[in-house]
Amino acid sequence: MGSMRLLYFTPQQIWPVNSGSRLRNYHLARQLAMRSSVTLVEMGSAGSRNRIQAGDSDLTSVVTLDKGRPYTASTVLRGLAGPTPMTVLNCWSPRSASQLADVLRSNEFDTVQMEGVHLMKFLPMIQKAPGRPAVVVDWHNVESELMWRYADAAGNWAKKIAARRTAKLIEGAEDRLLDTCAMHTVTSERERQKLMARRPGANIQVIPNGVESSFYSAKNLADSRRKTSMGDPKPTILFVGHMDYHANVDAVTWFSQAAWPEISRTHPDLHFTIVGRDPSPEVRGLASNRIHVTGTVDDVRPFYASAVAAVVPLRVGSGTRLKILEAMAAGVPVVSTKLGAEGIDIEHNIHFLQADSGPDFAAAVHQIASSDETRLRLSQAARELVCKIYDWSIIGNRLFRLHEELAEARLSASLRKVS
Repeated sequence: MGSMRLLYFTPQQIWPVNSGSRLRNYHLARQLAMRSSVTLVEMGSAGSRNRIQAGDSDLTSVVTLDKGRPYTASTVLRGLAGPTPMTVLNCWSPRSASQLADVLRSNEFDTVQMEGVHLMKFLPMIQKAPGRPAVVVDWHNVESELMWRYADAAGNWAKKIAARRTAKLIEGAEDRLLDTCAMHTVTSERERQKLMARRPGANIQVIPNGVESSFYSAKNLADSRRKTSMGDPKPTILFVGHMDYHANVDAVTWFSQAAWPEISRTHPDLHFTIVGRDPSPEVRGLASNRIHVTGTVDDVRPFYASAVAAVVPLRVGSGTRLKILEAMAAGVPVVSTKLGAEGIDIEHNIHFLQADSGPDFAAAVHQIASSDETRLRLSQAARELVCKIYDWSIIGNRLFRLHEELAEARLSASLRKVS
C-alpha cells in the first residue's frame, strides 16, 4: 500500500515537552510521522495556538481543538453521577467535537491513534468517519488502577469516596474501549496482563516508554553543561518530574523526611535537587541550603551531568517512569522503589538499586556515592539496556508496523466487500 494516513489524537498539546505524557506523545507522533502521513489533533485550552509546527516534526498538519473549561461545577456533578467519568467529560466540548468532525470530513485516515480513555467520548464519530479507520488506543497508564491507588492513599474521607467512585466509572469506560477498538498499546507486559485478565479477547500490544538515547550521551551532557549556567557544580542526588503531580509531591516529601537526613549526615558534600515544572507549595517548602527546587528548566541534561544518583521514591502511581529511562540514558545510577521501576525490564543490582524504605534509600545512595566501581557497573549496564530496547527509534518502528498491519487488514476487508 502507499503512504499510510494516520490521525494522532491527544488530550493535550504535545509541546513544550515538559511532562511524561507529552514526551510519549511527541516522540511516538514524530516516529510515526517519519514513516507515514500523520495529522496531529491535540486538545488545547480556549484560544490556544499550535505550539508545534508541522514542518518542525515531520507531521503533515497540526490541528488544535478547543478543550473548553475543565472541572466546571456541572462537569464535576455529572462526572460523579456517571456513567461518563469526570476525566472524560473534561476532554469534551461541543466545539471540540465540531472541530474534530471537520477534520474527519476533510480527510480519510487508515488508522487513528487515540491517547487514552480521556478521549473516548469522541470515539463514535471516529469509528463512523469516512473509510471507517481502525482505532488504536494508547494507554499511558491503566487510569482506573492509578485512581484506585490514589483512593487507597487518600487521607481525606471525602477525597477517598470521590476517587473510588471515579475509579469505578473509569474502569467501566476502559472496558468499553477494550470491547470496541481494534488494538490497544500499553507501556508494560504487567499492564497487558492486567487488561487481558479483564478482556481476554482484546488485541493488546506492549509499546514501552522510551528515551532519545543519543540526546543523553556523555558528550551531549558535557556540552550542555558547558554552554549553560544551569546544573549544580556540587555533587547532587536528583529527582526529576512534574512537581504538582500528587505522586511526585508525595515522593520528594517522603524522601526528604525518611531518607535525606541520613544521607546528608553521611555525605555532607551531597545536595538534593528537585527538577520539574510547577512545584507545589509542599515542594517549595522543602527548599533549604542543601535541598534545591528549580521549577521549570529548559534543559535537564546539565543536572544529570552533576548527579551522583537519581532517586525515584514513588509510592503511588501507575505506568512506567520516563524519568528512570532518562537517567539510565544519561549514565546516572538509579535508586527506585519497586513501584517506581514497575513496568521497566530492569533488575536490582544490575541496572539499578531497589529501595522501599528510608534506611534502604540511604544505604543505596551511600553504596553508589562511596564506590566508583558500583557507579560505573550500574550506569554502563543501564545505558546499554536503554540503547538496545528503549530508544524511541526502535519503539517507533514497532508501533508503525502495528499500524501498518491494521491498515493492510482494513484494505483487504474493503477489497473483499467490493469483490
